[in-house]
Amino acid sequence: MKLGAFSISLSVKDLHTSQKFYETLGFHVFGGDISRGYLIMKNGESLIGLFQGMFEGNILTFNPGWDHNAKPIDDFNDVRDIQKTLKNADIALDQEIDESTNGPGSIMFKDPDGNVILVDQHV
Repeated sequence: MKLGAFSISLSVKDLHTSQKFYETLGFHVFGGDISRGYLIMKNGESLIGLFQGMFEGNILTFNPGWDHNAKPIDDFNDVRDIQKTLKNADIALDQEIDESTNGPGSIMFKDPDGNVILVDQHV
């Protein structure tokens, strides 16, 4: 299964403080909008999303159809196909996508330890 680009989405208390912290570690702003409460930070191929007030806890995020530079790739598994594979493996989904649709969409589920996983397709 090809899940696409990986990042971790962190729920932060203070976006400006977190931005400065991760910049000290060598990350730079790659995307997002601080006025809307989120930034995507990048260091090499490592991506961290910083989100203030959008969700509780941290989320493992995969983006089918994107490389680590958020550029479209041709060879990927569509989120609907990933959903079918997970369901066939008896993995419970917390958020599903209508399999009759195409294009962007997302699903959410948890690993055995309760860590939230988001598969968020933008293409």
